[in-house]
Amino acid sequence: MADIRELNEEMAKIATQARSKLDEIVDDTPEERAAEIESDFDKIMQSHDKIKERILREERLKQALDAVIKPDTSKMPEVEDRSAPAVDAGQTMEYRLAFAEYIANGGEAYVDPEVRNVLKENRVQVAGTNTAGGFTVPVELANFIVESMKAFGPMYSNPIFNVINDTSGNTFNIPTIDDTAKTAEAHTEGTQPTDDGGKDAVFANKSLGAFGFNTEWVRWSAELNADSVLNMESLLGRLLGERMGRKANAKLTTGSGSSDVEGIVTNAAAGVTAASATALTADEIIDLIHSVDPAYRDTPNAAIMMHDSTLKAVRKLKDGQGNYLWQMGDFQVGTPQNILGYPVVVNQDMDEIATAKKTVLFGDMSAYYVRKVGAPALYVARERFAPDFGILGYIRFDGCLSDTAAVKVLTQA
Repeated sequence: MADIRELNEEMAKIATQARSKLDEIVDDTPEERAAEIESDFDKIMQSHDKIKERILREERLKQALDAVIKPDTSKMPEVEDRSAPAVDAGQTMEYRLAFAEYIANGGEAYVDPEVRNVLKENRVQVAGTNTAGGFTVPVELANFIVESMKAFGPMYSNPIFNVINDTSGNTFNIPTIDDTAKTAEAHTEGTQPTDDGGKDAVFANKSLGAFGFNTEWVRWSAELNADSVLNMESLLGRLLGERMGRKANAKLTTGSGSSDVEGIVTNAAAGVTAASATALTADEIIDLIHSVDPAYRDTPNAAIMMHDSTLKAVRKLKDGQGNYLWQMGDFQVGTPQNILGYPVVVNQDMDEIATAKKTVLFGDMSAYYVRKVGAPALYVARERFAPDFGILGYIRFDGCLSDTAAVKVLTQA
């Protein structure tokens, strides 16, 4: 659909041009010249009238679409309030019609230029190209996907971690160093400083790759697409976002790191071993905190991470004066819940309390790097599921703990 506002602006410009042309005729203009001017004026006004007719057609078309394609709220799936940025009704209708055609026809390469223009204004472009289309995520769907991924765990999007946004999947190297055990030495006048290599900086290297994960195909019928066209993006956004969110959080938490994503728990240094396989004590939490060097412990991103069931047990712990270790935060003003002054991050992919399980993490969480390669991508099946439809979500990411001394873990007996 054409932009009626732009057509009106073009028509106004032509009218101004026609007025200027007609003003060239004055009292002493020769008849021959006046006839030429009037002929030019008529040609200009013909262009003006053509645009006016086009505007009338566009307005009739919009009225017809508004009357026929009206949302049936009884058929709309119930989803959480994860709204995309506000847009006016006309823009929403235009986007959603374009989105439905994009899905039904198998991607951007198979839709009309007008539809591509709408999607071009409402999309997130990811790295790479594909002649079959399907590598662009319309912005409303992208927002639903991202919000759903955030809701399924802290690892992919929490600002306490170091996040690298990249467009290429080439290996990304992070030089690392732990120099906390080394100090300067007293200097004696006239004495040459020691040069035996004992205080040399020792560097290491961590590598971030780009592991790909997909949602598997999500299929729906042609009838559902026709009946629920105005809300398919919210439904798909929730489904694809939840699937990718579950996988991303699990991998970034406990991924093996061997030909796989390295989870933050996997290579965290040993901090404390609990006396029990089924319980924690207040002293063990304090010991874990103090097992981390103050150089990491006193940073803005120092935090405690655990499963919600572990937090439930910790909330019952008291210090020697009978005060609870856990303090309620105030999310309305941005104050997180905390234990002994450190914010608590709930991660449902952490181990629950059981024999030999790693149940509590503490340290400088910014030492953990999350690498995001591109944005979530969509693949649309053109004929595979005909007459029904299929769509698949795909993401690439990796993670690694750059300094194992920065984050330590409590393990049950």
